[in-house]
Amino acid sequence: MAKSYEEAGVNISLANQIVKEIKPLVKKTFTPGVISDIGSFGGLFSLAGENCEEPVLVSGTDGVGTKLKIAFQLDKHDTVGIDLVAMSVNDIITSGAKPLFFLDYISTGKLEKEKTISLIGGMVKGCRMAGCALLGGETAEMPDFYPPGEYDLAGFAVGISDRKKIIDGSHIEEGNQVIGLASNGLHSNGFSLVRKALLEDNKFILNGRVDALENTLGEELIKPTTIYVKAILDLTKKFNILGIAHITGGGLIENIPRILPEGLSVEINSGSWQKPSIFSLIQKEGKIAEKEMYRTFNMGIGMVLIVSNSEAEKILEELESINCEAYLIGQVIKGNKETIVR
Repeated sequence: MAKSYEEAGVNISLANQIVKEIKPLVKKTFTPGVISDIGSFGGLFSLAGENCEEPVLVSGTDGVGTKLKIAFQLDKHDTVGIDLVAMSVNDIITSGAKPLFFLDYISTGKLEKEKTISLIGGMVKGCRMAGCALLGGETAEMPDFYPPGEYDLAGFAVGISDRKKIIDGSHIEEGNQVIGLASNGLHSNGFSLVRKALLEDNKFILNGRVDALENTLGEELIKPTTIYVKAILDLTKKFNILGIAHITGGGLIENIPRILPEGLSVEINSGSWQKPSIFSLIQKEGKIAEKEMYRTFNMGIGMVLIVSNSEAEKILEELESINCEAYLIGQVIKGNKETIVR
């Protein structure tokens, strides 16, 4: 018979100890807008220092998906926190918004101190890459709800934009150019298909070497999602970016049309960029059709910018100067809000 919350499987003392130990880490992300301390019921953020005539808050939320299964198998938990931040901040930056703060939710069956600190350490890294504060979070211990050693993550980001500067794709026109910012691999999408094609059907081993890859398979799959915030904020200060699409689940085929006005499509030249080898490995071993690859994975392009002809080359030069790999991958054409890959 359980006589305490701890005997029922919830260790409040350990949770409090973890909060105490992560405070110095989390404070490294604090920006001037943060006006509350860790442990408050709500995180407080002042907009007083933001130079906006008509400020608009932009929000986004996401998780890491079944990529977490790879983290469980590798027992590596210090990078999926970066993925968690990336998936939300990369979404809100598509409107040109500057990320202000991030909130996290960790849920697990049994709280493990080192694992939890590793997860939050990854979030701290991600927030520092994005220039936003880790303002608050929740760690929920839920006995019997998850298999032993497993957990789930959710993240929430809030940013700010001046209303007159919001990027919404409404000024995209026929003939505009499409620039693709390189991904470093799979990022955090398509992992259910990856695990089926490589691990289940073809019995690949995560710690094993694959001729097509520079790393072990596990090292390749666990690579954290690229965070594009600083590169895009740099561009929006200098150029007129007409539209931005984050290439996540749905790939190039599903995500680019979300920002296109009626009557327009995008034509993509599939030979215009170097695709990471992991994609050809998945396609070959899983016997996956080309179109399915492009509607599931980013195929080496993590973010798409739509820009005018007159600024395209200058934007590519700017991206090169800040070490952000990018390619001219297509153009806007007349059509029915589609991505046509040739």
